[in-house]
Amino acid sequence: MKYLHTMVRVSDPDATVKFFNLLGLQELRRFDSEKGRFTLIFMAAPGDESAQVELTHNWDPEEYGEGRNFGHLAYRVDNIYETCQRLMDAGVTINRPPRDGHMAFVRSPDNISIELLQDGHLDPAEPWVSMPNTGHW
Repeated sequence: MKYLHTMVRVSDPDATVKFFNLLGLQELRRFDSEKGRFTLIFMAAPGDESAQVELTHNWDPEEYGEGRNFGHLAYRVDNIYETCQRLMDAGVTINRPPRDGHMAFVRSPDNISIELLQDGHLDPAEPWVSMPNTGHW
């Protein structure tokens, strides 16, 4: 058995691709189905194409609730502080700042929870140490 991908439904594919690009993922391929009226966009971290996220956009408007039964996607990052700063500078809310130099949570434009993990721990640093949580993760 081999892991293939995690699928998440998205309402704004352009905003979601931009968000995942900010995280460091790249689009691998895209498939539009006229008959099925949907688009599939597969993304992965460079060099780790076997761990993919499938973004599914149904063309007909549909509301997606925040199903808490879907936990989160998780990615290891080279420097959690630099990653969170890059995301924050682009307007992404850091729901759980990396106070411990190891873990943070952010949300995609469709409120998909993304866990960011540092390999090991960086020394605690500002502004992250004093930054409050801004939501659940």
